[in-house]
This record gives sequence, C-alpha cells and structure tokens, in this order.
Amino acid sequence: MKILCVTLACVGCWALAVSAEITADEANRLQSAATAIRELRATPDKGIPDDLFKRAECVAVIPGLKKGAFIVGGEFGKGVVSCRSGQGWTAPVFIEMEKGSAGFQIGAEQTDLVLLVMNRKGLDKLLSDKVNLGADASVAGGPVGRNAAASTDAKLTAEILAYSRSKGAFAGIDVSGGSLRADKKANANAYGADATTEDVLKTGKLRAPHAAAGFLRALAEEPHKTAGGQ
Repeated sequence: MKILCVTLACVGCWALAVSAEITADEANRLQSAATAIRELRATPDKGIPDDLFKRAECVAVIPGLKKGAFIVGGEFGKGVVSCRSGQGWTAPVFIEMEKGSAGFQIGAEQTDLVLLVMNRKGLDKLLSDKVNLGADASVAGGPVGRNAAASTDAKLTAEILAYSRSKGAFAGIDVSGGSLRADKKANANAYGADATTEDVLKTGKLRAPHAAAGFLRALAEEPHKTAGGQ
C-alpha cells in the first residue's frame, strides 16, 4: 500500500508538471503581453484611462500584431486573456484572434492590441468557443487619455473596448469583423487537455503557469508602478 501511494503521488506530480509545460513561444507571448499592458497603463494621459481599466471584467492582449496579418493568408494574432477573481486575476487563457473583414486595417508594422471586456455579459460570451467581434459581442474603439471617458459616453455601452499601441502611439481601434477563440494547443500545454476556458476564467481553480507571473503582476499593478520591470 505504501509503495502504491508513493507511485500515485509521483504520477500526480508528473501530471502537474506536464500541464505546466508551455513552450518558449507561449512564455514569450505572456512576457510581451505584460510589456504591452505596462506601457499602455504607464501613461494614463495618453493611454487606457485608469477608471475604465479598473471597471473591466477581463483584459485580453494580442501583442506584436503585424501589418497585414488580418488581410492575407488566413493569418491571425495570438494573445492571452485574464479575468478578475476576488482581489486578483485568474490564470490566463491563451487565445487566437482571426482575421477580420477586408476593411480591418492595422496600419502599422507592428501593433499591440488590448481588449477590455467591460461586463459579465461580455465575459459570458468570452467563455464560448468563438466570439465574433461586433456580431456576438459589441465592440468599440476605447477612449484614450485621462479625461477621455467623460466625452465618449456613447462608447461605454460596448461590451468590449479596444486599444492599440504602435511606435509609442496609443489609440482606440475598431476591431469589428475580427473574432476571438481559445488557443486549444497552448491551453492544453498549460492546464491539461481536459481544462476548459470556463475552468480557467470563471472558477479560478487552475494554477497559472510560472511564466504568467509577470503578466498577472502587470494587470494588478497601479499605473504609476507599471513603467519599469517585467
């Protein structure tokens, strides 16, 4: 019996290790997402208004989206999303963003995209297999800067607010026509093949990969603390 218990314990440890074996590319995705959040929040005068960020139920980041990725070849951007859970944030879910319509233009060589999911209805839609932006969930370019929210109340009814950062410039961006879906392979690496998006984002029962620590810190930090470090 003692030998059996030790064997089962070892198997359990091995299973936990396998579930946390994300790839180097997935770890880099988390690090890049952390950098994008820090830079968009470090300058509240021209970035994401802090009051909106604090109201968001979830935050999705698609870092390093390259020009043309939504136009040709069926390419798509890859990112991560985390939701509020008590006083903290859930483990992140890896996501993919498919190309939008022909009119969806990024307009820069490389762009970081941040999506604020503003209410529980938006969160519930995020838990589905695929979310079509503008159709399944209302989306608008988010107001930029410390005082922008007051003058753009019409946009604040959207379930998702979208922001872009390119070459130091910040802007709201309309991503209608794009779609979000879970990156099943990356999530299986992080949490095991049986884990669902709801398991990660809603129950909060699954432990985040070690490589996600910097991203979760970036979400939790106050804006004046986001300028330095990973």
